[in-house]
Order: sequence, then structure tokens, then C-alpha cells
Amino acid sequence: MNERLDNPLGIIAGAGRFPFLVADGARRAGRPVVIVALRGLANPELRTLADRFYWSGIVRLGRWIRLFRKSGVHEAIMAGSVIKSEMYGRFRILRYVPDWTSIRLWFFEVADRRNDTILRATADHMQREGITLTDSVQYCREHLPVPGVLTKNQPSKALQKDIEFGWHIAKEMGRLDIGQAIAVKEREVIAVEAIEGTDRMIERAGQLCRHGGWTLIKVAKPNQDLRFDVPTVGPETIENLHRHGATALVFEAGITLAIDVEQMVARADRYGMVVLAHEPGNATHAREPS
Repeated sequence: MNERLDNPLGIIAGAGRFPFLVADGARRAGRPVVIVALRGLANPELRTLADRFYWSGIVRLGRWIRLFRKSGVHEAIMAGSVIKSEMYGRFRILRYVPDWTSIRLWFFEVADRRNDTILRATADHMQREGITLTDSVQYCREHLPVPGVLTKNQPSKALQKDIEFGWHIAKEMGRLDIGQAIAVKEREVIAVEAIEGTDRMIERAGQLCRHGGWTLIKVAKPNQDLRFDVPTVGPETIENLHRHGATALVFEAGITLAIDVEQMVARADRYGMVVLAHEPGNATHAREPS
């Protein structure tokens, strides 16, 4: 087990299907895969796609680095979701026992606790240890839809006005690293995504707009760093939107990861929803690590 692999790709795996897409794409490209799966989040079935598979806590940065270095990993990808709000709950120190590396980063190496600040500090620390965090979608670019309407239903004039109204607001939220999604109806903001994540924001929007008919707009941040926090939608997004009264999903084309897009569109058509991949705006490629 101590023998190093030849040019392996490391994957720090959170929840959802994204880690599966990365692992499958890397294997098709001929690279061995070493997965550090975040306990309580990652799917155990990822083990079937890994040449080396390890469990780790979410705030055990030092352990991630040691496991990767043991396997000869010099390049790694973060893939999968993490619900940051749970890290602010009661008894969080007992549930998420940090190692010393994570404690040092959390308390001494970040200016604030916003996602981009923490993730970039994590990437910088790993770089100093010889592990480069890289573009998270490089092995699954076929899952980034081009601009266009994906569903049978077409956007109405009212929806087009809501998109025009909400798009720039969502982009500004992204620039401030608040969130990547908003709910709008009749050119009014119903809810904004913050620390709770998109799914819980959708639930809140449904509670606030009980008559339904609202739209979710999900965007990339201006100058989106593709190493982490890439916006993601999928069939479960459609189910959640339908359950809470939304009638349209608008996301940024070319930079939003659409999981199982055919199934996602089929469900949207079944519910009479509109799904639109919007022309990209203010999004660039990932910057090179410093």
C-alpha cells in the first residue's frame, strides 16, 4: 500500500454525483485515482472508482495531505457539495474535530470565513505541501451545457423580464461571495442563497411564495475559480424546485455543471417547467495557482 502510483489524480470528495463524474473522467483519461472521501458526505460507492480510497473528516486538512503524499499525488480536485451551515451548529467541535493544520488555517491564515477565502487558503497551503488543486471540471466538460432552452416549454415574456431583472443581482451576490442563486417572481427578489446552500434556499422561497410560479437563477461568480464551488444543477434540483412551486430554472451556460442532464430535462418537461442555459456573463477560466 505504500507503493506510489504513476501520475495519480487525488479527489477530495463531498456529497453528490460530481465526484463520480470526475473519477470516471480521470480513469477514462488513463489516470489512477486516489479518493479522500469526506465522512458523512461522500457516497461509499465511490470506492469502486478508486485505486486508493480513504475516509477523512471534513476539517482534517493535514490528513488529506498525508494520504495524498503517501500515494504520490501531486494534483488534486475538490468535487462534491458541503453544507457549510452545519459547521455552525451546536457541538460542532465534537462533530467536526479539526486537526492542527485545519486549526492553524481557520484561526491564523484566513482574513474572513467566506467560501472563497477559506478555499483559496486551503489551495495555497496544499500548494506549499506539493499538491496543486486544479480545475475541477477538466475531466467532465461534456456536462457543461451550451446556451439555449433545454426543455419543450419556452420562456414567456414575463420570465424573460425576470431573468433580465435577476441576473445582474445574482452576479453581484457572487462577486461579494454571498451565494450563487436567487429566487425571483414578477421582478421581485423572493430569496437569496447564503450559507445554507441552494436546496434550503429553494425550500425557503417556496414557503415565502406559496402560490408558486417563481424562478431560480443560478450563476457562476464573476471570475469564477474553477478549482472549487462550481455551480451545479441536476434532477434533484428539478424535484426540489417542483416541490416548492418554482416553474423555471435558469443557470449560466458553459460553467454550470449539469448532472444527468437528460434525466433533469425529462423531469422538467414532465412538470411543465422551463430550463434555460443562459449566455455566460463575466466568467473566466480558473486562475493559475500562485
